[in-house]
Amino acid sequence: MAVRNHSTITEFILLGLSADPHIQALLFMLFLMIYLLTVLGNLTMLLVIRADFLIHTPMYFFLSNLSFVDLCFSSVTVPKMLENLLSEKKTISIEGCLTQVFFVLVTAGTETFLLSMMAYDRYAAICHPLLYHQIMSKQMCLSLVWVSWGLGFLDAIINVLPAVTMNFCEAHAIPHYSCELPSLFPLSCSDVSTNVTVMVCSTLLHGFGTFFLIFFSYIHIVSTILSIRSTTGKSKAFSTCSSHITAVSFFYGSAFLRYLIPSSGSLLELIFSIQYGVVTPLVNPLIYSLKNKEVKSAVRRTWEKCLQRHIYQARDD
Repeated sequence: MAVRNHSTITEFILLGLSADPHIQALLFMLFLMIYLLTVLGNLTMLLVIRADFLIHTPMYFFLSNLSFVDLCFSSVTVPKMLENLLSEKKTISIEGCLTQVFFVLVTAGTETFLLSMMAYDRYAAICHPLLYHQIMSKQMCLSLVWVSWGLGFLDAIINVLPAVTMNFCEAHAIPHYSCELPSLFPLSCSDVSTNVTVMVCSTLLHGFGTFFLIFFSYIHIVSTILSIRSTTGKSKAFSTCSSHITAVSFFYGSAFLRYLIPSSGSLLELIFSIQYGVVTPLVNPLIYSLKNKEVKSAVRRTWEKCLQRHIYQARDD
């Protein structure tokens, strides 16, 4: 992703969240803790789902992939933000900025597709329980995950290729803690109407396309649940969907607002970006572990196995 030679600047300044050194120190501690908890939470989900054969089902296969995407998503932006909070020179090269934009779009795009695949999985489980294992076969699950990653990369390429041709002349301060496509448009001294059109169209097609798949899946799910006579059955069916609905609400609301509202460098934009780029990867493992009895049981079984193995090794020594 090489930038054209006629650009007169070679790097951007990331203004970050605050210019006050004392506040920056506090923010560094806060976001370092958030990042470490994000890594710990998502790695735990990955390891537990892989280690516990009792939850080797399509739903948890998608959940493990979601944890991996969240881990990557957070790692694209947060380490650079932590570096800038400690350094006086808060710069990033144009190439580095566009690379960060690319991987933000890849991981965020893949996450939207994974969330829609998880909604389809719940639809198949609740609306077609007898055919569930035929519909959501291992091959189908693998294909859906690969399609999610492929479409995420396609969306990133469609948006970043036109951005490579943008010229940046004088303005080079980004009122943000990371590089995001909407933040680059006001800095360009070339015509960005095509870039904006591509971004808006891809966001609407990509975002609303996956959102409508989730929406229509839940229309059928709710209709099926309401036809269940047993109160216990209804409660169990709703509980399997509540975690996913919470995760979708957290991610989609802030991501849509960030990419569809014109960039102005406002505090609200930073809040939206932090919510979907920093907070969502942190809370997803918590949402699925705290609200899901099977995950909590799997975590307990995994810890018990680890403790037993440690005790046996201690005895042998």
